[in-house]
Amino acid sequence: MSTIDRPQMYRFHQGEKILPFASEEYDARLAGLRARMADAGVDACVFTSMHNISYYSGFLYCAFGRPYGLVVTPTESVTISAGIDAAQPWRRSHADNITYTDWQLNNYWRAIHSVTGSGKVIGYEGDHISLAQKALLDEFLSPSETKDIAPATMVQRMSKSAAELDMIRHGAQVADVGGYAIKDAVKAGAREIDVAMAGRDAMELEIAKRFPDAEYRDTWVWFQSGINTDGAHNPVTSRQLQRGDILSLNTFPMISGYYTALERTMFVEEVDPASLKIWEANVAAHEYGMSLLKPGVSCAEVTHKINDFFAERDLLQYRTFGYGHSFGVLSHYYGREAGLELREDIDTVLEPGMVISMEPMLTIPEGQPGAGGYREHDILFITDDGNENITGYPYGPEFNVVS
Repeated sequence: MSTIDRPQMYRFHQGEKILPFASEEYDARLAGLRARMADAGVDACVFTSMHNISYYSGFLYCAFGRPYGLVVTPTESVTISAGIDAAQPWRRSHADNITYTDWQLNNYWRAIHSVTGSGKVIGYEGDHISLAQKALLDEFLSPSETKDIAPATMVQRMSKSAAELDMIRHGAQVADVGGYAIKDAVKAGAREIDVAMAGRDAMELEIAKRFPDAEYRDTWVWFQSGINTDGAHNPVTSRQLQRGDILSLNTFPMISGYYTALERTMFVEEVDPASLKIWEANVAAHEYGMSLLKPGVSCAEVTHKINDFFAERDLLQYRTFGYGHSFGVLSHYYGREAGLELREDIDTVLEPGMVISMEPMLTIPEGQPGAGGYREHDILFITDDGNENITGYPYGPEFNVVS
């Protein structure tokens, strides 16, 4: 039997800290969080989600079945990471870092307890923590009370700082780079996967050029053709493009956890009259929708007006989801600012500093004239008197019938 000392936790700090934003940015975010904690009577927050840990510390974890955390108190901010990552979580986070070890069950919670202590009012993420982990939180921390802090953090994340807006602007420009690379790769006979790889490679190279000190991961493309365009999140296949195919271009650069997107309807070589009519109607809805995005207007109001626009053209029945969503620390597999989406059930009022997409989509079933999915997507900053569109790649038939 080994006699080596096997600790429950330790601090392994080596190398220099490299963050997506300046330390002052994280200080401001934590100050905003601590104000919300004080208002809610919360002594310590135990974050478990990728998006909040990244937002408040800069560290984006890779779980692989292990739990990760960030503990924030009025005076401390500490990421909790697994030994397999060594010092990378410390180098890539604004916070202090504690490494927990694998060789005793629930050392993760012992590490968290070393920061929070017992009997405190603990804030947790009700939209993320599992029932099993919540039970362990109660067992190991013995909180006097637990409160769901997730809604308050989502409201904070919806309002972007100047540094975040700059990051998102870069992301939109990188998405455009991917879009142009995809257009160059489109031709009859090419496979969806070939076109998608061209867009992804172009974006990753552009990110590396703009952010030489970043970690590179998770940038992707959904490029769909023909029947595969019917759903916005349909994965890439090896289907070969054919003359007259409807296409859906979707580029998604991920920069230090920040998601941006470009989405466009395209056609291979030609577009038939029925498809052109649907496409032009969707483009008109897109332009109308962008004109509605301004301070003081609620998400529901915008949605109802676009609904009316489609209903007047007998197209509303082909709408499949909301008309837009927020941007920031989010991804297709973590994070979502559900309080800022253009849907009938969202009453959030737009404010300067928010970032939102306009992306109407119509799906015409197979067998009908103009069959396929039509979607345009631009990213807009809400300004003091309207909005600023930061997407540069053109939309519509004039540019996107690719020969």
